[in-house]
Amino acid sequence: MAVEYLKKATLTSTSNASDVTKIVQDILDAIEKGGDDAALEYAAKFDNYDGPVMLTSEDIDAATAKVPEKLKRDIEFAHDNVKRFAELQKSTIQDVQMEVQPGLMAGQKAIPIDSAGCYVPGGRYSHIASAIMTVTTAKVAGCDHITVCSPPRPGIGIAPAIIYAAKVCGADKILAMGGVQGVAAMTFGLFGLPKAKILVGPGNQFVAEAKRILFGRVGIDMFAGPTDSLILADADADVEIAAVDLVSQAEHGYNSPVWLVTDSRDVAEQVMARVPELIEDLPELNRDNARAAWRDYAEVILCADREEMAATSDLYAPEHLSVQANDTDWWLDRLTCYGSLFLGEETTVSYGDKASGTNHVLPTSGAASYTGGLSVHKFMKMVTWQKSSREGSKEVAIATARISRLEGMEGHARAADVRLAKYFPGSNFDLSAEE
Repeated sequence: MAVEYLKKATLTSTSNASDVTKIVQDILDAIEKGGDDAALEYAAKFDNYDGPVMLTSEDIDAATAKVPEKLKRDIEFAHDNVKRFAELQKSTIQDVQMEVQPGLMAGQKAIPIDSAGCYVPGGRYSHIASAIMTVTTAKVAGCDHITVCSPPRPGIGIAPAIIYAAKVCGADKILAMGGVQGVAAMTFGLFGLPKAKILVGPGNQFVAEAKRILFGRVGIDMFAGPTDSLILADADADVEIAAVDLVSQAEHGYNSPVWLVTDSRDVAEQVMARVPELIEDLPELNRDNARAAWRDYAEVILCADREEMAATSDLYAPEHLSVQANDTDWWLDRLTCYGSLFLGEETTVSYGDKASGTNHVLPTSGAASYTGGLSVHKFMKMVTWQKSSREGSKEVAIATARISRLEGMEGHARAADVRLAKYFPGSNFDLSAEE
């Protein structure tokens, strides 16, 4: 049967997107031209902050002293999990080589990017976990210099817990500056920073647009939209857990889609009844976000069976995908499009968001159909090399000359010809593209 929408979204993640491109481009142009002073002007305007922008070791120590010991231990716990998982990922990357032809060697080499810029949101929420996810992963990858940039609060500065997390995870510099001006400072190498070669981390629409515009000049983790989550639930799913998990992700923002896909009408109806009740019990800011997200962007989809559920999920390619259904091994083998997968009710997206070890910087807006999330691989360049003996180059040179002439690229052909003439004088090779 065709899937049945018991609840259909009235808006998409781009429905209310304003055109911020010109605003962001103008800011970037002004800061690139005006340097530190221009960045400070925008910081005063948008961050409403006139304190020191580059934190000293004394500033970091003072912030550390303000972080409760219990929170320090939690940060260290999360850092250790993320670090060990990133180290496992790195162990899958190897420098390799092979003899392609007798005498012709080709290889792969992994080279860490030397400087990374990590943006850590600090507006509505202090994203401690974003510091852990981005800085730890860059450090394990082997980046020589890691800058953390986070919006300061007026008259206060960066949240002490973010500063402590950045310190524990290995940041070399911490910049108290948010928004486009913070992204620009890292990209253009302001305030004595090395120019970032890659920008990573979540941010609002202005941060995302700045990264999009700068992509090419620098690498970025991905083009990010509003966070999204999908739950696959069968008839045996715990309705309360499913409803709580949907609400937990809807609180991210007013335009954060959450989706429930199920083969049980009873589960669907119970969840739809319970979610609004749970939303009303949230604190005010969280409640406003979750209420709007559920009202305008959420969907509940009824399918005939688990195969149709899996096909629907793959079509949505969610950033976060939770399976609250029997036979999790079947789902692991079957599902193909997601940013991060959470199998069974014993785990939840919130674990991945904060402390379980997998990275929470993930593809949104369907991008999980073709890419994964942030990992050590993103901070490393996979480059190739080759070298050859003279004898080993012969057959490659002959083939190169012929293919180049067939393509009409005579200069390429002659680069092969000159070597054949030098290494094998007097030999008569057929270098024509014709039969």
